[in-house]
Amino acid sequence: MSAMALGQAVAGMSLLSSSGGKQAGLLDAASGLRRCKADCVRLAAFTVPQRMEQRLKLEVRAGTGNTYGTVFRVTTFGESHGGGVGCVIDGCPPRLPLSEADMQVELDRRRPGQSRITTPRSETDTCKIISGVGDGLTLGTPIAVTVPNTDQRGKDYTEISVAYRPSHADATYDFKYGVRAIQGGGRSSARETIGRVAAGAVAKKILKLQSGTEVLAYVSRVHGVEMPEDMVDHETLSMDQIESNIVRCPNAEYAEKMIAAIDAVRVKGDSVGGVVTCIARNVPKGLGSPVFDKLEAELAKAAMSLPATKGFEIGSGFAGSLMQGSEHNDEFYMDEGGNVRTRTNRSGGIQGGISNGETIVMRIAFKPTSTITTKQKTVTRDKQETELRARGRHDPCVVPRAVPMVEAMVALVLVDQLLQQYAQCQLLPLDPVLQGSELPKREPTPLEEAVLFGEH
Repeated sequence: MSAMALGQAVAGMSLLSSSGGKQAGLLDAASGLRRCKADCVRLAAFTVPQRMEQRLKLEVRAGTGNTYGTVFRVTTFGESHGGGVGCVIDGCPPRLPLSEADMQVELDRRRPGQSRITTPRSETDTCKIISGVGDGLTLGTPIAVTVPNTDQRGKDYTEISVAYRPSHADATYDFKYGVRAIQGGGRSSARETIGRVAAGAVAKKILKLQSGTEVLAYVSRVHGVEMPEDMVDHETLSMDQIESNIVRCPNAEYAEKMIAAIDAVRVKGDSVGGVVTCIARNVPKGLGSPVFDKLEAELAKAAMSLPATKGFEIGSGFAGSLMQGSEHNDEFYMDEGGNVRTRTNRSGGIQGGISNGETIVMRIAFKPTSTITTKQKTVTRDKQETELRARGRHDPCVVPRAVPMVEAMVALVLVDQLLQQYAQCQLLPLDPVLQGSELPKREPTPLEEAVLFGEH
């Protein structure tokens, strides 16, 4: 179809007669999608040179940008104010014990309305597994998970239906698609991360069972309040320490300072950013690939795909650029178990794009929440300058709820890399000196034994 014909077809769709004989634009009130008559007329008038038109070939790739992973693949779906959100997990190994309760623990950490320093939107975020699990075990087939939206307030988004929120995705979604889900921000809303966290719970379980790998994240900075690195022992850090307060900082003194910093802007309708530090312990050696698929590159992509992220560091990060090689290098030694280890960990657990068995340490920076109630200058969709005072329910600081989101994305990267490592490097016998024994194996649970060896 030519661009001219496409524009005319869209224009024809928009000229729908309503009661009373008035013309109305194409509008889906449920999702906030709007196509005005002026846009359709403009599209109908658009033409391209005949020579260029002959070269144009349309290719539709469903789900572009909505799927992550190579072997362990996760696709998220849904908008903030649609019927619900969720994910489809493909490539999960069969016979993994899995229930909705495994996911709900992580979703409860992510859900809104859990404290005064998070958005007051009231959602239980109760998940339901609708495929891929039978009798408590994964089947090796796609696992579909849904979570309904129950507390939408579309009227809060009346102003942004015509004016762009500064530093939000409103304008760029219009630039790219020419249409957007107005209510709740659509796919740019943090509710999209529900699918990631649900899938991350599955990834965490595989990592823990198969290799003893643990992924833990915590808030290390809120605005100007930064907890010194030596205040946390990454070897003994526990989930109980992280969850001991509403800001998810494992140090009580700094947690109180961070909460105070958030409260100070919350009452004024403003927002602040912060930093989430994430560690992965007991990561098998050898995960990741050279060149384009380096492990730190995959981790950076995964973390930076989260809403509101603005920076990523691993190991020494930017501070390493201020050091000399003699200061920065991690010297090797042999531990008591005959394993090659490093005396320091400025590499952050990854060298040459491949895990070296040390703890992986990352820091992810989050900007202040874009939607604030302070009046700001902006422009409308028809390019008129105006002022906007946004409404809606939003986090004054995203980092407390970003903690389980970061953990989920790191776990998704590691489990995908673990499966790739098995596929490429463990098919043939390993070098006993350089590679040691195979990745740790575990004994089947009684439930798995009953399924594997019982009568069918």
